[in-house]
Amino acid sequence: MLTILFPLLLLPLTSFKWNNVMLYTSSLILPTMLYMYCNSIPINLSPMIHIDAMSAVLIMLTMWITPLIIAASQNIKKNSLSARFFLFNIIILTIILLLAFSASHMFSFYILFEASLIPTLLVIMKWGYQPERLHASMYLMLYTISASLPLLAGIAIHSSQWFSYHLSFSLYSFPRYSSLIWFAMNLAFLVKLPLFTFHLWLPKAHVEAPVAGSMILAAVLLKLGGYGMLRVIYMTPPITVSLKMFLLGLSLWGGMVTSLICVRQQDIKSLIAYSSVGHMSLVIAGILANIQWGLWGAIAMMISHGLLSSALFAAADMCYSASNSRSLLMNKGLNIAIPSMSMLWFVMCAANMAAPPSFNLMAEIMLISSAAITTKLALAPLGLMSFVAAGYSLILYVSLNHGSLNTLHNPSLVILPRNLLIIMGHIAPIILIMLSPSFIIMW
Repeated sequence: MLTILFPLLLLPLTSFKWNNVMLYTSSLILPTMLYMYCNSIPINLSPMIHIDAMSAVLIMLTMWITPLIIAASQNIKKNSLSARFFLFNIIILTIILLLAFSASHMFSFYILFEASLIPTLLVIMKWGYQPERLHASMYLMLYTISASLPLLAGIAIHSSQWFSYHLSFSLYSFPRYSSLIWFAMNLAFLVKLPLFTFHLWLPKAHVEAPVAGSMILAAVLLKLGGYGMLRVIYMTPPITVSLKMFLLGLSLWGGMVTSLICVRQQDIKSLIAYSSVGHMSLVIAGILANIQWGLWGAIAMMISHGLLSSALFAAADMCYSASNSRSLLMNKGLNIAIPSMSMLWFVMCAANMAAPPSFNLMAEIMLISSAAITTKLALAPLGLMSFVAAGYSLILYVSLNHGSLNTLHNPSLVILPRNLLIIMGHIAPIILIMLSPSFIIMW
């Protein structure tokens, strides 16, 4: 872990040159991949740092996404929009996320969980597109901080009862208000994922954020909520059946509703953001099922969705750069102008509807089966959600690629080799992981 953190900590002290930072962070992917081999042997580097297979996978995802985020944000460098400060924010956010995924102390994890909000807010407020970005930042801050206060109280109760602060030790008592303690410690993570009814901040933040904010938010920050639930689920008393069924029904019903909302969306980024809520509802259902199949499926969906949603947001920004519009109506005819980009859009939309050979297929099979094992009533919203997901993915692809080319569209901005490499950098792992899925789920 120190082989990654020390170079990243030294990076802000150097002169920030865009290409050098991108190359530097890309070179750190190789030592990060070594942590993928700790599938069966957790590593205690110190009383504060602990790495096992689940941490290693999410650390790898963070380091894989970081250079792609910098590559996709070239407009900030081109337009001289405080490029050094932007790189500083991205590096600091990466360090915070790496420490959060490897923290073993509960209070340290809580502090890092909250600290990730500050660089994200700065990225949205300073480099966002619209004046509404201040409103979106306020939504993000209020939802996150308000829901995190019960988590702090739950950590205090747990540590005072057992005098243990370690995230990986499943020590808990059976107090009278066990459901209340479970909900208090998981509310912050349910808002972060997010659970339906707590999701209003997500589409607003995605629409107003720059491409870097959307990519890091969809790829890693949402996964911080799933990671927290997977850690805390063994530290809290078992959830009652009534609360479990209520949350399971709310998440699946919310995923079905947000999938239906996607069908009528005309804003590309808003469509992708609402589809993220639908996919994360499956993650919540898999974790609530509390069987090994569901927990493995939750990790698989977090990794596959992190790569795919980041790719979709990067591709949406490329369309915005060419047409100055995020509307599906203004970005038609991509198949005529750039067939190679049209092919990549087809692969991404196919993966979004969980078509083979993408890793999303295996993740959805595991999560749907685990939710169906919990209750057969889940099959109705799950079936409609899967059908509608295929529908809005096809609508997204057909609307962007077919039809007559917009005369205001500038295809030379989208056909850059850098853009193709960014999308391929996201798509390739989704397909390659299917060759050996045990690296992701066998923890």
